[in-house]
Amino acid sequence: MYLKIYLTALILFLIIDALWLGVVAKKLYQDKIGFLMKINVNWVATIVFYLLFVIGIIVFVINPALDSGQWTQALLLGAFFGFITYATYDLTNLATLQGWSTIVTIIDILWGTFVVAAVSITTYFIATNFGW
Repeated sequence: MYLKIYLTALILFLIIDALWLGVVAKKLYQDKIGFLMKINVNWVATIVFYLLFVIGIIVFVINPALDSGQWTQALLLGAFFGFITYATYDLTNLATLQGWSTIVTIIDILWGTFVVAAVSITTYFIATNFGW
């Protein structure tokens, strides 16, 4: 059961975030913080981030929502977890990196709020519908 939930959340997060980073917001990031971006992505760090972040979503959002049987908990905790984690990253960058964009900070925090809420509630509904 836990592996199914993990893989579901991981696949959802990867697909949605890849569309965001690779298509929707690609130009924004390149225009606003492209001078900070590496030419070659560190894939090991990227993979480790996604694997760990999804564990956080499951532990702090999806499992508590499944335990309570409340889809609204998946939605609200997902939004809150996304907001806090993305705000931590973006506000730290805004505070410490010269040239970090305020607009990227705002958009990225909104994105994190949305994507984690979406992954959480979708995984919740899949898990409950399949009896996981």
